[in-house]
Amino acid sequence: MRARMGTGMAPEAGQARPMTGVTAAGFSSVMRGHKFDPLNQAAASGHSATSSLEKTEETPEMLIKRMEKKVNRLVEESAHASAMGDYQTALEKAKEAGRRERMLCKQREQASLAEQLNLDLTYCVLFNLANQYEANEQYSEALNTYLLIVKNKMFNNGSRLRVNMGNIYTAQKKYPQAIKMYRMALDQIGEVHKSVRLKILQNIGSVFVKMGQYADTITSFEHIMSEQPDFKTVMNLTLCYYAISDREKLKRCFCRMLQITSGAEDEDRYFPTMEDDPQQRLLIETIKNDRLRELERERKATADKTILTAAKLIAPVIETSFALGFDWCIEMVRSSVYVELASELEITKALTFLKLMNIPKAIETFKDCNRKDSKMAATAATNLSFILLLEKDLQQAEKFADSAVALDRYNPHALVNKGNVLYSRGDYEAAREFYQEALSVEATCSEALFNTGLVHKQMRRYGEAMECFVKLHNILRSSSQVIYHLADLSDKMGDTPQSIDWFLQLISLVPTDPHVLQRVG
Repeated sequence: MRARMGTGMAPEAGQARPMTGVTAAGFSSVMRGHKFDPLNQAAASGHSATSSLEKTEETPEMLIKRMEKKVNRLVEESAHASAMGDYQTALEKAKEAGRRERMLCKQREQASLAEQLNLDLTYCVLFNLANQYEANEQYSEALNTYLLIVKNKMFNNGSRLRVNMGNIYTAQKKYPQAIKMYRMALDQIGEVHKSVRLKILQNIGSVFVKMGQYADTITSFEHIMSEQPDFKTVMNLTLCYYAISDREKLKRCFCRMLQITSGAEDEDRYFPTMEDDPQQRLLIETIKNDRLRELERERKATADKTILTAAKLIAPVIETSFALGFDWCIEMVRSSVYVELASELEITKALTFLKLMNIPKAIETFKDCNRKDSKMAATAATNLSFILLLEKDLQQAEKFADSAVALDRYNPHALVNKGNVLYSRGDYEAAREFYQEALSVEATCSEALFNTGLVHKQMRRYGEAMECFVKLHNILRSSSQVIYHLADLSDKMGDTPQSIDWFLQLISLVPTDPHVLQRVG
């Protein structure tokens, strides 16, 4: 048998090599209008290969997600506009968010996806809309929107928003409705949320004050004081006791006020205990002026202001005279952690004597303060110098003026008083130097600038005096004394039309002053 010749073998001599088949099954060099599809997949799937590459249509879930993002973005834009003070734009954005959220709910229903309802988004949209209505003082619309939330049982803790409704009723001066809303909110909040409950009680007490029902107010504030006392509550309670003229309770309330700590009493931590430790010094410098330290200062300032205000309020009524009342308050303060406020209360007592025109008692009290080595010695000396200067006792006035300057060289009022003493003695150049020093300490010290103008006027430096009073006129536009000196200086400098113009301005302020009318005539 003859074997088959391989394709790679050389042909015998004289014989032609047969051609090898290279055409694959189903392939033709001519496409003949159809594409290569040996397995006939296009026919089996019912569509062409081109259609499989086309973009897939948007599903209902994808459309809903896109609509949710749009609603969220509108709510954020509304909140941002409100924070920037553009309440009208914020309300428009909030309304648009509400419309789109309703469209979103309908789209879910149509796609049979109601079980995927986003309650958090609905709550957020309604809450923001109610806030923007309230910010734009559209109170009826705000109340209706809040009502949609609080009546929907699906919103957890939605009933807390009755506090907001109470605030709106308070703004509308509908106090009984406000009390009702606050109490309904209080019933819905558990005991674990103590701070929230106390804030609602604060609101209830404040509304009772507006209604003049002090007994109910005292009940609310006393409950807060028994749970978590603070300076705002104790001051409100003091005002209520003052309104009903209960002396004993005023005293007890003031003593309770002095027992509240501001949280900023520990000042030692801001001073290094080891001077040789650079790390400790660096730490102290770092925390000395940080945000927490600023918060402590704010709390301390609030505590001091509240105590001083309460003492000034109750001192005239808790004893037979305001002096005895101040003495009692001062004694209580000295026995508390706020001992440094006692000196300031003594200064306040002296100033009260001064307002009552009891000059001897005022001087006596100021001298007592000055003799004590306290922080208020400079203030007492300054006031004594001023009073004695008015009493024409230049020797004693100069003595206390020197004392005030020595205690606090950067006190502009002490420098002005020293200058006034020198001015009264006729030493104008020395007086001017003290006024200038006061202006260098406090550029807006109107007393120093006014007196500098008077010194230049006495020394016939009219141009420099005019410059001082023009500057002062820019600060005190309606001061008749400043305008008089401007008119008088213009007259002395020979500028009669300008002088008449100043005098006419002065007449508009003091139309019945005979001296001014005489000058103009």
